[in-house]
Amino acid sequence: MGQLISLIIFITILFGIMVVFLYKRKLLKKRLSQKIPELWREILVKKVLFYQQLYDQDKRLFEKRIQRFLATKKIEGIDTEIDDSIRLFVASSAVIPTFAFPEYNYPGVHSVLIYPGSFDEQFQTQQFEGSKENIIGIVGNRFQNGVVILSKPDLIAAFDGLPHKSNVGVHEFVHLLDKEDGVIDGIPELLMQHKYVGPWLHEIKKEMRKIETGKSDINPYALTNNAEFLAVVSEYFFDSPKKFKTKHPELYEFLSTIFNIKKNI
Repeated sequence: MGQLISLIIFITILFGIMVVFLYKRKLLKKRLSQKIPELWREILVKKVLFYQQLYDQDKRLFEKRIQRFLATKKIEGIDTEIDDSIRLFVASSAVIPTFAFPEYNYPGVHSVLIYPGSFDEQFQTQQFEGSKENIIGIVGNRFQNGVVILSKPDLIAAFDGLPHKSNVGVHEFVHLLDKEDGVIDGIPELLMQHKYVGPWLHEIKKEMRKIETGKSDINPYALTNNAEFLAVVSEYFFDSPKKFKTKHPELYEFLSTIFNIKKNI
């Protein structure tokens, strides 16, 4: 009798899970079938340079990708207000490096936390300039696994519709792509064929030497390690592609291959 009751309970719970799953799936499909609000499109046109440069058909795809991200991830302000602009900047940060992979939606991410400013390793907001630690973005691990944390003012600064060499949102989402193979090491095996790994590592070392000798305009933070190098050059690649292609043609070719970007930027 006890086993029968346990079986009934198990089946009931399983049925409940299936109902919730199907409901959420139906709700998501309904949301994705709708057009984005015109106000959203105005924000994208004015503030997101990557979106501006797309053909109309690709813009519609970008919009759908943003809708799916916002419908499946929680974006929350911590001691700060967030609006549609902030949500769109977060979603754009996620979609930009994965635009060539339309089915990818960061399965390991469930939340993005927006902080009012930079923070330390204990996730405490910095109260004054000159603090020892000044983190503006981080991919959570251990108890923060599945969480991305971004500094609100730095996120806003990256999305003003102008070319930049830095973008904190793109930086952190590239780390997540790098992490898909189990380790953040600057070799995104999800995106990179094995035959390119050796040449890519050689290119990293070559460019690091240029940075060390002041012969490169890439942010010296790229010298931290291979993972930071990938994230830093990806920011530059996506936020100022024409300048990046001119100044770093070999790196441009590598990143075009890694992110499967059409070479017509």
